[in-house]
Amino acid sequence: MQTLSVALGERRYSVHVGPGLLGRADLIVPLLPRRQVALVTNTTVEPLYMDRMVTALASAGVAVVRIVIPDGEEHKDWRSLNAIFDVLLEQRCGRDTTLIALGGGVVGDLAGFAAACYQRGVPYIQVPTTLLAQVDSSVGGKTAVNHPLGKNMIGAFHQPRMVLADTDTLRTLPKRELRAGMAEVIKHGLIRDAAFFSWIEANLDRLLACESDALDHAIVRSIAIKAEIVEKDEREQGMRALLNFGHTFGHAIEAGFGYGVWLHGEAVAAGMVLAADLSAELGYLPQSDVTRIRTLLQRAGLPTEVKGIGPARMQTLMSVDKKAKDGRVPFVVLERLGAAALRGDVAPEVLARTLTRLAA
Repeated sequence: MQTLSVALGERRYSVHVGPGLLGRADLIVPLLPRRQVALVTNTTVEPLYMDRMVTALASAGVAVVRIVIPDGEEHKDWRSLNAIFDVLLEQRCGRDTTLIALGGGVVGDLAGFAAACYQRGVPYIQVPTTLLAQVDSSVGGKTAVNHPLGKNMIGAFHQPRMVLADTDTLRTLPKRELRAGMAEVIKHGLIRDAAFFSWIEANLDRLLACESDALDHAIVRSIAIKAEIVEKDEREQGMRALLNFGHTFGHAIEAGFGYGVWLHGEAVAAGMVLAADLSAELGYLPQSDVTRIRTLLQRAGLPTEVKGIGPARMQTLMSVDKKAKDGRVPFVVLERLGAAALRGDVAPEVLARTLTRLAA
């Protein structure tokens, strides 16, 4: 097991990474105000891992309320959120009940938002079971539900008490989900660590084959990059926005096709190619670097262009963006590999050239 820390003063928490952690109730119990938890998962993860966690917690004297929601991005909505609240209220869970999110990014976002809202805030723990959740969404305290007009538009910042990333769960992950998670790993190298990006290029086949030492390194390095940024800008007032490289385009793709048609990581992959192309349009990246990025994503089995949403529709979808100020949407671009920047002054005609090339 490797342990990292997200240093947020009194709200500092640990991120544990390694095999066999679902059975480590000893890591969870010291963080509980009361030996009762509400374990939130989905219909896919429940038969794989819920009983294992319940058994471990029960053996440590922890009472477990089970909550199971439907699987899929299309269910990250008010209905699923209310389903969580219904069980919490029916079971008379109080402010001293800790929620545990067992699953991927959708479960983590929903359970985290429920924890932020229920009785004005209760503690929660993230137990991510997908690569994307382990390297990205479980760390940093962003929680939300989707709205038909925009992804993650209703949410709150609510930091977990701990993140428990059991790498054994990745062995039951469908290949498509593994590849989607790789997009966020690649993103971390692009925005902050060119050497890590080069390492991914050299080790991609090992990562896709789920070789333990390669996956462990990729997960730990990704978490370290994200934690460093979150510590400096918890509520996204500045540099934390750099973590959204490819996401402004990606969220538009998800909303445009309908939530659940593209996986989040797939949309981010295509979004990163669009953002890299925009970076070249602005005079930052050479075309050779844009090609490197596109080639790596293609090798990972990820989409690198958008077919089915035209440039005008993409611009409309991107106008509904949480980062928009004075009606303008800022874009995360790459000044070079490993160095991202936020640009709020992208001219419409420059953006149109990128969208015309890659969205049709």
